[in-house]
Amino acid sequence: MKYIGAHVSASGGVELAPVNAHEIGANAFALFTKNQRQWVSKPLTEESIRLFKENCEKYGFKPEHILPHDSYLINLGHPEEEGLEKSRTAFLDEMQRCEALGLKLLNFHPGSHLNKIGVEECLSRIAESINMALEKTAGVTAVIENTAGQGSNLGNEFWHLKYIIDRVDDKSRVGVCLDTCHTFTAGYDFLTDYDRVFEEFDREVGFGYLRGMHINDSKKALGSRVDRHDSIGMGLIGNAFFERLMSDPRFDNMPLILETPDESKWAEEIAWLRKLSVAATV
Repeated sequence: MKYIGAHVSASGGVELAPVNAHEIGANAFALFTKNQRQWVSKPLTEESIRLFKENCEKYGFKPEHILPHDSYLINLGHPEEEGLEKSRTAFLDEMQRCEALGLKLLNFHPGSHLNKIGVEECLSRIAESINMALEKTAGVTAVIENTAGQGSNLGNEFWHLKYIIDRVDDKSRVGVCLDTCHTFTAGYDFLTDYDRVFEEFDREVGFGYLRGMHINDSKKALGSRVDRHDSIGMGLIGNAFFERLMSDPRFDNMPLILETPDESKWAEEIAWLRKLSVAATV
């Protein structure tokens, strides 16, 4: 079964995110548990935590189908000690917030070398950062999102993800989120050869580590390494790919999350994707 949703607003409190997801017909969702543009936010209140859990239960959202995203400011591979320590502290806080909410996943962009250290050194720092957070938390899996490779961002090549995972001590608590736009603009041509791209992913990383996906069309071309999402069917990826994805059982039982730019289309996009997934099972 496909679990499809969107990255919904938690404005007014995290407890409103499941309500917002229910209103667009989702059976999965993503959220920020704090302001994604700030390093420090107020701790979650006991009331917010209780209401969040109650609303998830009320609307049928299970923890394994909720994919929170950490702050965009965090760089777990930062080349400078001050930035690295600040990022590690913020990431631990994000993990602890998920822990308090009873969530099992935390999605994050791996990091950037900022043209100051080598690729492998940066990837090793990211793995070390993950290890530090896992040692101080329980029950939450660190989910590495692949990137488009824009600027000095890492995670755009499958081997980057593998390199990080190989250096994480507790492999039961590390996973991967594939973003369709990022994968495409990173240069993986799943339009020409769908099977080859996902066979390469399975060989390099392994489907056993896949914990979720971001479902986005792309405004930018294959291999452009530019991260610009588009609404489903409106970009350069197009409907045919998503039709195939929704019929692929390898993407069952995980959160499939829209981050498409037009929120007014989310309910329509979710309904269309769900229709495809149901048709594939008939």
